[in-house]
Amino acid sequence: MLELLNITKTFNAGKSSAFTALKGIDLRIDGNGVTVFRGPSGSGKTTLLSVIGCMLRPTSGRMILNGRETTSLPERFAAEIRRKTFGFVSQNFNLIRGLSTIENAMIPAYPTGQRHSVIKEKAKGLLERLGLASKAGQKVEDLSGGEQQRTVIARALMNDPSYIIADEPTAHLDTDLAGAFIEIVSELIGEGKTVLIASHDPLIYNSPVVHRVISMRDGAIVPEAE
Repeated sequence: MLELLNITKTFNAGKSSAFTALKGIDLRIDGNGVTVFRGPSGSGKTTLLSVIGCMLRPTSGRMILNGRETTSLPERFAAEIRRKTFGFVSQNFNLIRGLSTIENAMIPAYPTGQRHSVIKEKAKGLLERLGLASKAGQKVEDLSGGEQQRTVIARALMNDPSYIIADEPTAHLDTDLAGAFIEIVSELIGEGKTVLIASHDPLIYNSPVVHRVISMRDGAIVPEAE
C-alpha cells in the first residue's frame, strides 16, 4: 500500500523562478491494480510519479510505502528502495545506444551484487517472455519502436519490483503497439504487481485493465465530482 500525505513540490524555491508542481497531494493507492494519472501537460503527472518512485524528494509532506515513511530517508536508503521496489518505463525509453538489447535489460541488476551469469540468464528469460529472444544481441538503436519499448519493460522487470511506473508509455507508439503494451500490463497485474501510469492517451485510461483513473490539473488532483 502506498500513501501520500500533503505532498508538495516546488522547484527553484526562494527564487523568482519558483514553480510549485505539486500542491498538497493526498492519495492512497492499494496494491495489485492499474492506476492511471491523466491530465494536460504541466498538470504534475510526471512530477508525482517521480516522487512516488523515490526519484525526487518532495518539498514537504510524507510518503508511506508498505508502512514505512520514505521521504526523509538518506539517499543511499532511498536508492535501495528505488532499485528493489520500482521498475521504470520512461516515455523516451532512455536506452543506451551502442549496447545490445540484453545488455540494456541487465543494467538495473548490476548494483544488486548478483553474478553476471545469473543476471544474464534472468535477462534472457525476460526477453524471451517479451518476444525479444532473437534480438538479444542486437544494438538497441536498430530495434523498432515496439521492440525498444519491450526492452524497456524487460529492464524495468529485472529486479522483480512490486511497482511498475510508466510515464506516457504509448506516446511514441501506434494503436497496435499501444494495445500490445496494455496486454503486457494485464499480465503484470495477474502476477500481483501494481502499475502506475501517467497518460493522456484514451487507449490507456479507457482500457478495461485500468482499475482507477485520477485526473490532475495545475499540480492538484481534480475531485471526482468535477
